[in-house]
Amino acid sequence: MNQAYNQLVERFNKLYRFQHLSSIASWDQSAMMPSGGNQARSEALAELSSLMHELITEKQVGDWIHEARENSDDPETLSSIREMERSWRKASVMPAELVKAQSLASSKCEHAWRTQRTENDWQGFSENLKEVVKLAQEEASIRATASGVKGYDAMLELYEPGMTSSELDVLFGNLKSWLPDTLQTVVDQQASDTLIASQGHYPTENQKALGLEVMELLGFDFNHGRLDVSVHPFCGGVSEDVRLTTRYNEADFVESLMGTIHETGHARYNQNLPEDLRSLPLGSYRSMGVHEGQSLFYEMQLGRSPAFLQLIRPLIVKHLANGQEDERFSQSNLEKIYNRVKPGYIRVDADEISYPLHVILRYEIEKALIEGDLKVDDLPQAWDEKMQAYLGLSTGENHSTGCMQDIHWPMGAFGYFPSYTLGAMYAAQQFATVKRQIPDVDIQVAAGNLEPVFSWLKENIWQQGSKLETHELYTQATGEPLNADHFKQHILNRYLKG
Repeated sequence: MNQAYNQLVERFNKLYRFQHLSSIASWDQSAMMPSGGNQARSEALAELSSLMHELITEKQVGDWIHEARENSDDPETLSSIREMERSWRKASVMPAELVKAQSLASSKCEHAWRTQRTENDWQGFSENLKEVVKLAQEEASIRATASGVKGYDAMLELYEPGMTSSELDVLFGNLKSWLPDTLQTVVDQQASDTLIASQGHYPTENQKALGLEVMELLGFDFNHGRLDVSVHPFCGGVSEDVRLTTRYNEADFVESLMGTIHETGHARYNQNLPEDLRSLPLGSYRSMGVHEGQSLFYEMQLGRSPAFLQLIRPLIVKHLANGQEDERFSQSNLEKIYNRVKPGYIRVDADEISYPLHVILRYEIEKALIEGDLKVDDLPQAWDEKMQAYLGLSTGENHSTGCMQDIHWPMGAFGYFPSYTLGAMYAAQQFATVKRQIPDVDIQVAAGNLEPVFSWLKENIWQQGSKLETHELYTQATGEPLNADHFKQHILNRYLKG
């Protein structure tokens, strides 16, 4: 009997229960809590976070990990220990004083950013950001020394275990070699399209009813989750109680519907992680990129496909046009609306072709910042140069739609951005495999039979949790590790005419 491993399991079970409470309290803070409760809730969550940090960083946890590994030859147990050690090292390598300094600096920067962005106050923002970047560089150095990798790679490991900047350079270099030209070609082709705009009046209750019905179609388990509203849509909670949010614009239904479908992809992954392992790191999601791969599979690969739009079109007509046919909701027009390509300044509003270029721009800049090759004062110029090179747009002095638009850097989340485009690639590779293994999948989807698709995802991705490293997971599921060609083929097939 492996007593040390049993002690680890008991400790991580306790941490999972605390994480459960933290997740629900955080969801409530974003979705339901009255504003007057923010200070008290923040303090309570900070206290809980501190308690969890103490539980995972105690020296005996490291001793248990070493002893448990020495006394085990079972492959799954060894994989479980590997993931426990990953979690333990991630937390224990950081000095408490640096964690506290980062919390204070990022809190100050993020809070001020909310006003400074609106006022385009780069000077004020940059002063706060300098401290956040300095502390992030310290963190990167500490993590790099502990793990023997480059500074930025050590930060990337927090979100994408096993991924390196060298590998990202190859993957993103592939995208940069063809995406800008493809973007312009598609824009030119779509210029001649006759499109009926999606604007109108769509009451929130109608949009919500539509979203709930589509979520049910997509397999969401309402016995273990719910849909609410927040300023920024997200998926939170825990596997047993998934909380997802969306937002509604009564003048345009497009954002809410696809936002709901996107978050449902995240939710389905959470709801279908291996039930017997959920309280352990082994039963958690593999990476942020893999998680994003599920939401983008739902939104981009499935949700915007002609077959799925054909399936949900009657629901759109039912809820948004009182059951009366409307040219806005014709099959042809829905496909044009949901696959419209137009370069813009804002990442979160970007189309499927533009979006990776927004991410590559941020990746290259944040890597340079962390490695000391770019100073904060030079960030706006670097941003504008890359925007012109990749998207043909100049931000000029409008920093609010340039380098001040995202919350990630004020929060100190360096290394996160690549996950978005990795997710798009994972999603494309997954759907390419589904199409190969289920040749008539489009016919089945249009007819409302989505179960074969869900079964493939559940068996090959969701139920695997973190049993395998990411490259092993995709090699087992799709026959090869991540291959950017699948994303390229998807884009060419969907958007290029003739």
